[in-house]
Amino acid sequence: MPPVSAAMITNDAVVFGMLAAILGTVLWTAARPDGFWKKFYSYVPALLLCYLLPSLLNTLGIIDGAASRLYPMARDYLLPSSLVLLCVAIDFKAIVRLGPKAIIMFLTGTVGVMLGALVSFEAMRVIHPETVAGDTWRGMTTVAGSWIGGGANQAAMREVFDVDATMFGQFVAVDVLVGNLWTAVLLFLASRAQVFDRWTGADLTALNRLRDSIEQYQAQHARIPTLADIMVILAIGLGATGLSHFLSELLVGWITSLPAEWRLQDYSLTSGFFWIVVIATTIGLLLSFTKARTFEGAGASRIGSVMLYVLVATIGMQMDLSALVDRPWLFLLGLIWIAFHGGLMILMAKLIRAPLFMMAVGSQANIGAAASAPVVASAFHPALAPVGVLLAVLGYALGTYGAYITGISLRAIAGG
Repeated sequence: MPPVSAAMITNDAVVFGMLAAILGTVLWTAARPDGFWKKFYSYVPALLLCYLLPSLLNTLGIIDGAASRLYPMARDYLLPSSLVLLCVAIDFKAIVRLGPKAIIMFLTGTVGVMLGALVSFEAMRVIHPETVAGDTWRGMTTVAGSWIGGGANQAAMREVFDVDATMFGQFVAVDVLVGNLWTAVLLFLASRAQVFDRWTGADLTALNRLRDSIEQYQAQHARIPTLADIMVILAIGLGATGLSHFLSELLVGWITSLPAEWRLQDYSLTSGFFWIVVIATTIGLLLSFTKARTFEGAGASRIGSVMLYVLVATIGMQMDLSALVDRPWLFLLGLIWIAFHGGLMILMAKLIRAPLFMMAVGSQANIGAAASAPVVASAFHPALAPVGVLLAVLGYALGTYGAYITGISLRAIAGG
């Protein structure tokens, strides 16, 4: 029996319809090419509204996110499926054609997020110890997941490290506000790319050649999806999710049968959800080397994004917005974190003479994921937007692993 709730609306079918209406309205208005909505979304990120509006319903008592069964459904079925479909879109050949500098900058961004978490945690211990007291490190794992990969990895870390809804809501605010501030900085720098590239001594020949080849690739592979395409895409995502659940049960059963001293008990090898996420990510990576990747032309990553946005809304409906003003020092933690990441990126760009494009897109592919990496890439040239997507999808693949390692490290220095 579901728990008794005092909310105005307790029927999950009705709540799900409300969430779908919110997502449809937000994304439809965000897609308007001009007018009021274009100006509005230049200041207010669409993703923030997808969190914020369901949380308003919960805060006002219209719905009860904690009593709803929608989030467990989205977590167990849609999250793994979205990971598979986002990872299956990876085109390693196209990424390799970017040259080693692009990969180096992307991986530097990942390392910057991982180390930045530890640096900002220790810095706040000196500046304002109360900020990082208790289980704050758990909430930081969700930001690490988002800033290395994206929303799916963020949600995965929430489950793996058992972050409560209130703390999660606080760190979503840090993630979105600090992340979007960094996006604004990168877009500002993009308009001054020539100055940056002269400073680093970058060679732009390969980048210009890639821009031309991308335009040809888009023309050759884009197609209108058929019903069969959509069903196969769903079969890939949901089928891999089912296999992930099946294999995770076998693995957890085997691991728990081992002597206790041979296994790590907390948040890892005995967590069924951890294995579901890891297996789903791995299946997606393996499929990217097969013909399954061709379904990206029919919209595999778009369907994965639909699943992800539903998950985002179900997470939002559990938030209590009044908690966001309780811990303003968390935003300073986020600023120190992103400043370390950005400083490391600029230093590496200077050392290897990387163009600003590779620095900016490599950074945003981590911090903003597929939602904003193509925006930063297209600030240099519209034809380069897919490069941001390719690197961002690679971030989805690394996000689960990198954020988990970050979480274990944070737990160690926090003494948790």
